[in-house]
Amino acid sequence: MAKLLFLPLCLPTPNLSFKFKPQHFSVRCCDRNDEDTNNNKKRLSKQSSWETKDSEGRDYLYRLGKEADNMNIAVGQRAGIIDDLFVGDFLGKDSDIVFDYRQKVTRSFEYLQGDYYIAPLFMDKVACHIVKNYISHLLNAKVPLILGIWGGKGQGKTFQTELIFRAMGVEPVIMSAGELESENAGEPGRLIRERYRTASRVVQNQGKMSCLMINDIDAGLGRFGFTQMTVNNQIVVGTLMNLCDNPNRVSVGQDWRESDVTNRIPIIVTGNDLSTIYAPLIRDGRMDKFYWQPNREDILNIVQRMYEKDGISRDEVEKIVNTFPNQALDFYGALRSRTYDKSILKWIDDIGGAENFASNFLKRKKDKNLPVFIPPEQTTEALLESGYSLIKEQELIMETKLSKEYMKNIED
Repeated sequence: MAKLLFLPLCLPTPNLSFKFKPQHFSVRCCDRNDEDTNNNKKRLSKQSSWETKDSEGRDYLYRLGKEADNMNIAVGQRAGIIDDLFVGDFLGKDSDIVFDYRQKVTRSFEYLQGDYYIAPLFMDKVACHIVKNYISHLLNAKVPLILGIWGGKGQGKTFQTELIFRAMGVEPVIMSAGELESENAGEPGRLIRERYRTASRVVQNQGKMSCLMINDIDAGLGRFGFTQMTVNNQIVVGTLMNLCDNPNRVSVGQDWRESDVTNRIPIIVTGNDLSTIYAPLIRDGRMDKFYWQPNREDILNIVQRMYEKDGISRDEVEKIVNTFPNQALDFYGALRSRTYDKSILKWIDDIGGAENFASNFLKRKKDKNLPVFIPPEQTTEALLESGYSLIKEQELIMETKLSKEYMKNIED
């Protein structure tokens, strides 16, 4: 049986700077034998325009990847991008099933529900750094691209920064120290440049402020004792230094183009000890430093907001802080979490005990028949009891050094 096939010889492609031949269609008649012959050729689809050659003999995907100013990775079978004739309704108009996953590389902080305390000094420093970089072209001054926030462990550096992002409407791109090393040489440096360009596209395409944030940078780049510097460490340091010196031209390996200009994006890094990082990277012209050590008033305000929904008064908060002085802010969060232990153990017993928990939990979760979890009533006495338990564990770790038992010849 004969049927008609419409073969696209050349289709217009969005956002490309080269010229195509005029589009036209040819109509021919074929039978089953012709169709079987065509199946022997490796093609993505009978209705695909991705393999259409241009005047230079290069297909669409090659030219798209070659274009420096086209960073759109979401081109697929999408309405408005590919001709409607080839979109179809099998998976809907947007049939790129991983589109939403690939695009969500920024953090929007919807999970930060409630009223939290932001230290004024912290707010001033972060807000000033972000605004200075966005209006750097209006200032007759050298503006450091990186803000290094450092201080003791568990003092809320990252959390305070995220609260400021939420308050200012900033949608940042987040990286961690674990991404600064890879088995492939050069991969972390390229990743930083790609994330930097992603933050730039957030500003350009979504109309939102953005920045690049790297958490615990000293854990990934710091030199501790006799640790060795790897090739990736050197490339990451060099990449960050290059971004500071030329923040508007960022290459990810493609050919340079005059039109490929990146928006200046502020970078914020957190760490515990910036002295372990390569000194030229943290010099004043490249990095602005901010040491965060919350004072007593900051600690009281932050802990009060933490316990406010539990009905703990300001006087009770002061009693808890005075009972456990010289503790990091995360100690008071862990203290509150410890009070849930008894209620959770009771909930496990209601399901059927620890021995039968796995099977009963999954079965009852599927049937939506889980017992109601009743959170504990927070009292000063319960919080103090949890605090003493945490202090005891801290002391045991410091006093009982089992490494000496395992290695008898270790020096003190």
